[in-house]
Amino acid sequence: MKIKFWYLSAVTALVAVGCHMDNEKKGHSGEVFKKGTFGYDLAFLNDKDSLVILQSHDGQSKVIVSPKYQGKVFTSTAAGDSGKSFGWVNYKAFDGKVDPHMNAYGGEDRLWLGPEGSKFALFFKPGTKMEFANWHTPAAFDHEPWTLVSKSDGQVALAKDMSLQNYAGTVFQLKVGRRISLLDDDSIQKSLGVKLDSTVKAVGIRTDNSLTNTGANAWTPKTGAPCLWNLDMFTPSPGVVIVIPYNENTTGKIATTDYFGQIPPDRVTMKNGHLFFKADGKSRGKLGMPATRTKGIAGSYDAINHILTIAIFEADDKATYLNQEWRTDRDPLVGDAVNSYNDGPLADGTQMGPFYEIESVSPAAFLKPGGTLSHRHSIFHFTGDVNSLNKLAKATLGVSLKDIQSAFTGL
Repeated sequence: MKIKFWYLSAVTALVAVGCHMDNEKKGHSGEVFKKGTFGYDLAFLNDKDSLVILQSHDGQSKVIVSPKYQGKVFTSTAAGDSGKSFGWVNYKAFDGKVDPHMNAYGGEDRLWLGPEGSKFALFFKPGTKMEFANWHTPAAFDHEPWTLVSKSDGQVALAKDMSLQNYAGTVFQLKVGRRISLLDDDSIQKSLGVKLDSTVKAVGIRTDNSLTNTGANAWTPKTGAPCLWNLDMFTPSPGVVIVIPYNENTTGKIATTDYFGQIPPDRVTMKNGHLFFKADGKSRGKLGMPATRTKGIAGSYDAINHILTIAIFEADDKATYLNQEWRTDRDPLVGDAVNSYNDGPLADGTQMGPFYEIESVSPAAFLKPGGTLSHRHSIFHFTGDVNSLNKLAKATLGVSLKDIQSAFTGL
């Protein structure tokens, strides 16, 4: 009995040590970082790839970019290695075999190509039913490495040649490029039209993305065309609410809120020119807003961790945007310019995250051979004094933190 007790105690101790190690990582300097910090994610990802680190002169603002993992911006910080890691990293996705549907490594900003669904879908083979069993993210932007073109302390450029077929049977020969820049405080203030003070720490990332037709045929409304698609993945909390300002002086639907089934009214609401969407990672739902409605800006506020996140992106209300829904009975040339997703359990109880997303897409790339389409998408995070964050929220999103927090009961 004593031997058995000793054995069980030893196993329990080993499990406890393993769990403790999972919650801490040692950096190159020997310093130990807790899970949730930038240093922890840097140590974890350093074991997976030769990373590119963009950083400010004082070392406080940092960004992790990975060539191996599709040119992703994995995460960033505004307070050095010990500061909060803003991007969501899916640690469990890095071990094991390649998933045939999607390899969700995470990432504060990843670049996909759309459309996902519709008659011109890139994620379904021609003639297949649009359901999960047949849904496959193209390997070129799912799990294949990208080429590192150039790098410096504040900027990195990456590229990838691709050959993709859409649901209509059209084959696209193309090249995708992206230039990722770490923005200093002056650039952040200029980009958002705000004034930062000493009570706030900030990090800003600008991504300039391009898509070039390298084939011999033009892409038209008959053949279909791809589009550029930025997706930003962040860690949810019970206090996170997404905010998407919209134009009230135009007609038509404000937002599509039933991509994966209708989002319940206690999770999404629209009032006074603002759409509010609960992002707690507990209920799966996706929504989208057309270019005629969006103001080219979206954001979120985490009232528990006091993090204000802003995304700005290019949008053209005269351009054609592609439908991305998993269905073929709607016009494939009528779609959204900005989307948002809240992760949650699937029907079988499993869950990829939890995480939430703010997304933007470019117009359809109707390009002649040699033609190029570009799309700019930028991300900003602010932490610090709540009164200062409130001023930033009102200056950018046009709404106070109090209004964001009171959009849903219980927050």
